[in-house]
Amino acid sequence: MAKKEVFRVVTRASDGSLKIRDFHSAEMIYRTHTQVGIDDSSTDLDLRGMPIFKGLIGPIPEGKNIARYESHDVFEVMTKEWASAIPRRRRRLKPGEVSSEVNPED
Repeated sequence: MAKKEVFRVVTRASDGSLKIRDFHSAEMIYRTHTQVGIDDSSTDLDLRGMPIFKGLIGPIPEGKNIARYESHDVFEVMTKEWASAIPRRRRRLKPGEVSSEVNPED
């Protein structure tokens, strides 16, 4: 398993837009945030031992090598959007029927 190499901090700018900053070490985040602990319970083993910062939610896995941290308001909005998203319904094929859809996940 690869360790997370990029620390992504997502906050809200004064105009309401998302502000995304990528850091290549946690040392840069220490300049603006205080570490209050370390993650010791993540199901993603690559996140265990990573710092927890005051005022940020995370670490959250994002891709193979990105650990994401979000401000509380960004986390709340993103979670509400994720929870309210309506999943696309799939239709089961009848025996002998061929699908005309191309599944982008395959």
